[in-house]
Amino acid sequence: MFHIERDDRAAGEVMRQNIFWVDTENELEYLTFPLLEETGLVRHLISTRTGGVSRGEFSSLNLGFTRGDRREDVEENYRRVAAVLECATENMTASQQTHTTNIRLVTGKDRGKGIVRPADYHDVDGLITAEPDLALVTYYADCVPLLFVDPDHRAIGLAHSGWRGTAGRMGQCMVDAMVSNFGSDPARLYAAVGPSICQSCYEVSEDVAERFAQLENQSEEYRREALRRGVYGKGSDGGIPRLIEKGKQPGKYQLDLWLANLVILKQAGIRWERLAVTDICTCHNSAYLFSHRASGGRRGNFAAFLMLAPRT
Repeated sequence: MFHIERDDRAAGEVMRQNIFWVDTENELEYLTFPLLEETGLVRHLISTRTGGVSRGEFSSLNLGFTRGDRREDVEENYRRVAAVLECATENMTASQQTHTTNIRLVTGKDRGKGIVRPADYHDVDGLITAEPDLALVTYYADCVPLLFVDPDHRAIGLAHSGWRGTAGRMGQCMVDAMVSNFGSDPARLYAAVGPSICQSCYEVSEDVAERFAQLENQSEEYRREALRRGVYGKGSDGGIPRLIEKGKQPGKYQLDLWLANLVILKQAGIRWERLAVTDICTCHNSAYLFSHRASGGRRGNFAAFLMLAPRT
C-alpha cells in the first residue's frame, strides 16, 4: 500500500484518521472516515489515483470528465468505484462545480446526471439528498471535501469547498440547507473534512488572507479546544494552531483550509464528537491524490462519493 505523508503538524495527534481500504480485484485504494462508517447508514469513499485505467497525467483513476481524458477510460473508472459502493453508475449524481456555495437538493429525477447523462443544472458545489441508493459525487484536486450525515432524518450532504467556498462558509450553508430541507438538528449531524492541500503547501495572496481575518479573530476558543481534544495538531510554533501564517515571501500567507472549515462547522453547531478532520495533504501526496498545485494544472480529479445505504 502507498505511503501517505501526513501533515507534520497534525501527525499522530488527530483523533479520527482517514482509513485506507483496498478493492483487491482492481487494486483500487480509497479512503473512508470511521466516524461516518460507524453510523451504519451510509456508504462512502474518497478515491485515490490507484486502480483505474487512465494514462499519463490522468493516471490512473481520473474521475473528471472535463480534464481531457478519454471518456471511455473515465467511464471504466466509475464502474470500478461503483462496484465498491455496490451502486450502479446510473444511480450517481454529480456536482457542476464553479467555486460557489450553491447547493442542490437531489431527487430520484437526478439519477445519472453528470455521470451517464448530461446535467441540466450549473454552478452547484453542494449536493444534499434523502434518497436511498443514490450516490452524490463531487470532485477535487486540492480543495476540501465536506461530508454530512443526518442519522435522524436519513439524509446526507456532500460539498466542494476551496478558498472561495470556505470564505463563503460552505460548511454553514450545507448545515442550513439540511436544516431547511430535512429538519436536521445541527447538533445531531455528523461531519467530516476530507483530504486537501495543507497549510504549509497553500500559499495565498494578501487579499485572500484578508477574507479570513474575521474568522481568525473569531476562532481562538475553537482552535484551543481542538488542540485540547486532539482533533487538530499544534501550530507551527508548537502552540495553538492559526488559520493564517505569514508566508515565505512578503505579501504572501499560508492558509489552513482544514482549520477554517473546522471552525465554520463548529460555529454551525456540529458537536466535537461528531466531527472528523483529515491530516492528509494532496500536494504532499500528489502521486496518490490529484493536486492542481503540485502538477501545475496538468492532472485529473479524485472524487468523494456518499450515499444512503438501502433500507434493510
